[in-house]
Amino acid sequence: MSDRTASTLAQPLQRPSFGRAAALLGLLVLGALVGVAGTLVQSGWFPGGLLLGLAGEAGLCLGGARVTGSRAGAVAPAGGWMLSVILLTASRPEGDFMFAAGSGSYLFLLGGMAVAVICATLGRGRQPVGDGVRLGK
Repeated sequence: MSDRTASTLAQPLQRPSFGRAAALLGLLVLGALVGVAGTLVQSGWFPGGLLLGLAGEAGLCLGGARVTGSRAGAVAPAGGWMLSVILLTASRPEGDFMFAAGSGSYLFLLGGMAVAVICATLGRGRQPVGDGVRLGK
């Protein structure tokens, strides 16, 4: 490893800009909306709705990672999705609930969490820049 690469990797993280924070907040809100929409769709059209809800979450997480260029872009919508879905699992005092006790609901909950972890793992991490960071140079 060259001295330039080592010094690039050893630098502390930069403070996020206002635009980046706003983008991550927007992705968090979009993740919550996708979670609510997926909750409604997955029970309405069982096999297709479940796949549509999970595909929507995966698309938003991977798109967020691509747009922001970091894993935080995938974690923000996944966090919003998880927050909204967990809040929707709680029953209300009137006895109303969004999730029935069936296999589709459990597949949506567990599959959505798995999709969130996969997308956060596949998201782009920080990459050093410059010509000397490629192997063989």
